[in-house]
Amino acid sequence: MKNVRRYLALFGPFKHIRQIQTSAALNAKRWVPDVEFANQFGGVGIFTTEAMEKYYRVIYHGRVRPVERKLRNMWINFGPQHPAAHGVLRLILELDGELVVRADPHVGFLHRASEKLMEHKHYTQSLPYVDRFDYVSTLANEQGFAVAVERLLNIQVPPRAQAIRVLCSELSRIANHLLNISGTILDAGGITPFFWMCEEREKIYELSERLCGARVHCAYIRPGGVSQDIPIGFMDDIHEFCMKLGERCDETEDIATGNRLYYARTAGVGVVSAHDAIHHGFSGPMLRSTGVKWDLRIAFPYDGYDLYDFDVPIGTFGDSFDRHLLRLMELRQSIRIINQVIDTMPEGEVRTDDSKVSPPLRSEMKTSMEALIHHFKLCSEGYVVPPGATYTSVECPKGELGFYMVGDGTSKPYRVGIRSCSYNHLAGVAFMGKGLLLADIAILIATIDVVFGDVDR
Repeated sequence: MKNVRRYLALFGPFKHIRQIQTSAALNAKRWVPDVEFANQFGGVGIFTTEAMEKYYRVIYHGRVRPVERKLRNMWINFGPQHPAAHGVLRLILELDGELVVRADPHVGFLHRASEKLMEHKHYTQSLPYVDRFDYVSTLANEQGFAVAVERLLNIQVPPRAQAIRVLCSELSRIANHLLNISGTILDAGGITPFFWMCEEREKIYELSERLCGARVHCAYIRPGGVSQDIPIGFMDDIHEFCMKLGERCDETEDIATGNRLYYARTAGVGVVSAHDAIHHGFSGPMLRSTGVKWDLRIAFPYDGYDLYDFDVPIGTFGDSFDRHLLRLMELRQSIRIINQVIDTMPEGEVRTDDSKVSPPLRSEMKTSMEALIHHFKLCSEGYVVPPGATYTSVECPKGELGFYMVGDGTSKPYRVGIRSCSYNHLAGVAFMGKGLLLADIAILIATIDVVFGDVDR
């Protein structure tokens, strides 16, 4: 009884709590989890996010060692606002560090449907559209269009008009190569030759202004000849210009061609083989730099190019440095052709004598009613081109410029298709840009020599 009172005195307030003695023997079995149950709780002991799983995985075994799991290449837009894009080029590059894995050129930002517009204009009215294709060498574009229309009309151009056309085409070639050579050096980091050659191009624009009144978009070479004869003293000024231009070329070669830094930036960049160049439809300096001697002025002479003596330079390796050297040599050959044209300029008319094609002179319109009627009909309705089709190509500074034209017996072409130079060359960036560094892409685009009026049209 004494023990009961003592027990109640100690545990009386906790009567509702079950008291279990741990020293008592338990009659249940001991449970041990199996392997499958334990594996449910294995793995990383913290909650992982998507960002953690993307770049590394943490393994807890006494030390933390991040393991690189996934790494995607970087995609960047090279252009169209980039100054080295040379226009409205959007070049999507996939980069592994600074190495170009893939280059995808996107075009079409300057598309104006010029070919379709030319199908709704008279042949003479289509000439300003041709000026806007390759706006760096406009006179060479006009020559190709004029030769194509003349083949549809089956007319001959007077010898003096042919010589003037050759003179204008080679001046355009010089202006184009001056801009490309100096622009390539500028993209590589040399700024001085750019000022030298822009000064020489300004002289060419002044000569164009004296020739026809316009600096860039001349509309001077027309089907049947040229719009007007060259002014007095024009050939003397061209001769003086060519004499000084040779000195500028020598200075540029001294400062850039022999420069080891410029050589390191261009040699081995954008290499293309002769097989790939032919397969992708390259022409002009892009094709000749691979060692293929192909020039339409020699293969299919037009406008009397077979009367002049000149060489066709070719390259060896097909890289950017070869293209730089080749354009410098072509520039010197153009000077050589111009000097021959000046020495052998024939006398005579500058337009065809077909009054149904060539407009009369202003002096004739003041005295002849027939001349006034012809002028009115040519300006209002244009001249009728007989039914037929032609593909005519000329050697532009950038390559082969081809015109596919279909005449249906009216004064407007039924179909116009243009094979531009820069379009095929720009498509070559996709395979020439692989494996290059990001800084080399600017050099590659510069030596390809693209103009987006010629690409998009």
